[in-house]
Amino acid sequence: WVDDLCRWEPSMRVCDGVDDCVKAVREQLRAGAEVIKICASGGVISERNDPRHQQFTRAEMEAMVEVAGMADRSVMAHCHGAGAMLAAVEAGVRTIEHGTYIDAEVIAAMAERDVLLVPTRMIGHEMLEHASGMTPEMSAKMRVVYDDAAEAIAAAHQAGVRFAMGTDVLLSGLDLPAAWGNNARELPLLRELGLSPLEVIEATTANGPDTLGARAPRSGQLVAGYDADVLAVTGDPTTDVGVLAEPANVTHVWQTGRLVHERVGATA
Repeated sequence: WVDDLCRWEPSMRVCDGVDDCVKAVREQLRAGAEVIKICASGGVISERNDPRHQQFTRAEMEAMVEVAGMADRSVMAHCHGAGAMLAAVEAGVRTIEHGTYIDAEVIAAMAERDVLLVPTRMIGHEMLEHASGMTPEMSAKMRVVYDDAAEAIAAAHQAGVRFAMGTDVLLSGLDLPAAWGNNARELPLLRELGLSPLEVIEATTANGPDTLGARAPRSGQLVAGYDADVLAVTGDPTTDVGVLAEPANVTHVWQTGRLVHERVGATA
């Protein structure tokens, strides 16, 4: 089904060998990609591979990072297995997406290079809650991966690896459990991994732009020279990040200093 999806979605591409990987990155750059994402390991809902198995060689990943870097683009690596993670980190990727089987060696390498970890807990949580769309085999694999990830990712946090909030949501629609616009559901799930409320907020705001490397927008921090993007909410997210996961709690939104949303009857 991956080949079929790539034919339908031009932002996805199967590639093999260093030369083909270089060509694939250049195609995406010419199409206007702001970031390059690679699948360094197998996946969860893909039926014919093991999420722990490495899918690109280090040489292939180094080539993709080099070409992306020539255009000031960072590379994000979908990765579950520790071996694939280590190869990706050493190849120069900016983020590890998922990080299910992260181990001490990978944690040390990520901390040394300031590679960010994006746990993407929401998509697994939502798909397990609404498993009717998956085959029994997919559902069983998702359950194992989701449960295995919790302890390993918590260890990465305890060791000082920086986190960024992301959801891994590709498709959207009213009939899909994990859809665009629901990314704040990730926040309470990060809290479950041991992050403090302020660490969750930092992962969601200040650290997010850092995933884009040289292309990072000046946003996510309330400091001089940055875009004044501000939320006002009812409740205190520094003690309960769940406040931010409920749209009804948002009373005001300022984007680049301009008020773009104000709930009727709310006071700022």
